[in-house]
Amino acid sequence: MPALLSSSSVEEYTGLLSKRASNTALQVNATQRTTIIVACVYAVVIVILWSFPILNYIIYPFKLLTVGFHEASHAIVGLCTGARIESITLEPNEGGVTRMRGGIPHLSLPAGYLGSSLIGAALIACGFDERASKIASIVVGVFFLLTLWWARRDWLTWVLIIGMAGLIVAFWFIADSVALRYLILFIGVMNSLYSLWDILDDLVFRKVNESDATAFSKLVGGAPQCWGVIWFIISMCFFACGIIIGIVAFKASASEQKADKFLDVGT
Repeated sequence: MPALLSSSSVEEYTGLLSKRASNTALQVNATQRTTIIVACVYAVVIVILWSFPILNYIIYPFKLLTVGFHEASHAIVGLCTGARIESITLEPNEGGVTRMRGGIPHLSLPAGYLGSSLIGAALIACGFDERASKIASIVVGVFFLLTLWWARRDWLTWVLIIGMAGLIVAFWFIADSVALRYLILFIGVMNSLYSLWDILDDLVFRKVNESDATAFSKLVGGAPQCWGVIWFIISMCFFACGIIIGIVAFKASASEQKADKFLDVGT
């Protein structure tokens, strides 16, 4: 009669299987590797484009969307904590501002960075898969149009917003929606690392509206630079989480994604 496995042997074997499954889940294929490299390149490119007065107009519509998500996060948490929202203003080159009365500032102030980082991480994860990118693009497109209510009232801003919404639709037709996937990834990176762009604008380039790091330092004490570093570290954690989720959740190769006809406008 064969000897029965001891409880310690069973636990060791179960742990080995769990470790093997974990290693497989985190194994990166060629398509995912390309996506990760592109995301890192995006981060560098955005820093350059965001920092120079002339070049930053290239990403103006994306800045408008990013600031919109950021201010919406302030407003949502403000409403949840009993605040009354008086106004939301979006001006990418000066920084957005959400004016509210009441609520809990200790929660609504950091909600902007946390919301941007969370949304960014979700979009980065979606950027690993065409099907997920298509779903995310619908949400992003609708929010683009909603920013018309909050954005500066001039014809150029309106044209850019409507044009970007149209670009999202156009990207569905390019290379079997591969372009759409990388567009969602770009928007995700910009949102996930918004705390860095916002703090650079405030502490380095001296924009009109102060960053949340500066406002939070006035509320609880400490140097704005210190809070800026803390929020940047948190943003990087969300950025990494978005990539890890994308690796674990979306294993399909580029050819497999191409064969998927989910919401395929070409059929």
